[in-house]
Amino acid sequence: MVAGFALTDATRVADVAAVRARFGERAPALVETTLLRRRAAAKLAGLGDVSHWLFTDEALQQASAGPVARHRAGRLAGRVVHDVTCSIGTELAALRAVAGRVVGSDIDPVRLEMAQHNLADTVDLCRADALHPVTRDTAVVADPGRRLCGRRRLDPRDYQPSLDQLLNVYRGRDLVVKCAPGIDFDSLRFDGEVEVTSYGGRVREACLWSAGLACPGVRRRASMLDRGEQITDAEPDDCPVRPAGRWIVDPDGAVVRAGLVRHYGVRHGLWQLDPDIAYLSGDQLPAGQRGFEVVEQLAFSETRLRQALTALDCGPLEILVRGVGVDPDALRRRLRLRGSSPLSVVVTRIGSGSAGAATAFVCRASR
Repeated sequence: MVAGFALTDATRVADVAAVRARFGERAPALVETTLLRRRAAAKLAGLGDVSHWLFTDEALQQASAGPVARHRAGRLAGRVVHDVTCSIGTELAALRAVAGRVVGSDIDPVRLEMAQHNLADTVDLCRADALHPVTRDTAVVADPGRRLCGRRRLDPRDYQPSLDQLLNVYRGRDLVVKCAPGIDFDSLRFDGEVEVTSYGGRVREACLWSAGLACPGVRRRASMLDRGEQITDAEPDDCPVRPAGRWIVDPDGAVVRAGLVRHYGVRHGLWQLDPDIAYLSGDQLPAGQRGFEVVEQLAFSETRLRQALTALDCGPLEILVRGVGVDPDALRRRLRLRGSSPLSVVVTRIGSGSAGAATAFVCRASR
């Protein structure tokens, strides 16, 4: 079996030759399927045994990570759910464990056959266009195509189907739509909740929840699965602006993308360094939050920064930047540090207009 070959960088050429000698023209498809299954085992953890599943590279790339899919499914527990862009079935695998009943459909017959293979008879499947509803009284889940030939579609009007079309077709229905976290949510004609989710140290996706599925009074939510923490715009946001305290905190990307930096600051007793910059500061770190303990603050210039870092015997250097035009990698190369102590530098703008100035905070990271 092909699964018995290592297929590592060191063995790939020899392994592929051996597979080709045994399986002939089927070898490329068998090798690709084996490699995709190995990637899927890690990405789709918690969705069951995927060692026998069929994949395409594009479908696996777009699929939500297992913990993210299970988090979303948990919000739909007990409901009858229709995934109208089910693709190869990853979302259905999360939903079938908690939903009252699950229906999947897709316009692509090949991916639908893959879903049938992957899920056997555990869900109901049919071929249908997502823009032509075939169910009623269901909560609809949609994950429009956001890739074309491996490249991301950045404009939601270019999704397949487009985000505008989905919102129009299912207006008035319970609807959940996955989308890229970087889009301008304020520009959407959408009356519901935007949830931004992070997992494994990075933002994974945004999800639009129609008003019938959203919590009352919530328009923005950040869900940080690594810490099991959520924060919404229903919480207080009267976060003060003050000079740096002992710690500088770079909030989780989900908090930043969801526009909830001030809400997060209030919850954890932190304050902003600048009202328009997403860094927070405080004298204590929130539990589980990585932070940067301030050693020195100086007006930013490469000469001053190099002198300060050299005096502290800095070698390995982490650079965080917001609000100023500094390339961290280029700056690190130009500083030419030769010491042994690992340090961090936070470079940001403090103040606006003519009063604004680039400031550097030399720090030690908490971990």
